[in-house]
Amino acid sequence: MVQRLPDTSMTVALASGGREFFGWGVDRHMQADLFDALNSNTKATGNWAKGKVPKIPPYPRPKPKTQTENKAQRRVSVAEIYARLSGR
Repeated sequence: MVQRLPDTSMTVALASGGREFFGWGVDRHMQADLFDALNSNTKATGNWAKGKVPKIPPYPRPKPKTQTENKAQRRVSVAEIYARLSGR
């Protein structure tokens, strides 16, 4: 693997699971975790009317591909790539 790439690069995103991970570095993951922790703390310590705790959705994150989705992709041979590029 290529070394010293920034964690927000497209290469690291594709290695992590897809284009939806582009821009998701350590700092963004930490901010999303902090957002969820603050919401959890708010729900736990709030003085809610009639004891009804509001539903606060978690911060939206990219979903990693599962093992079955990765296996479903068919391998492409060099001959097939050449045929597609040459227009034959």
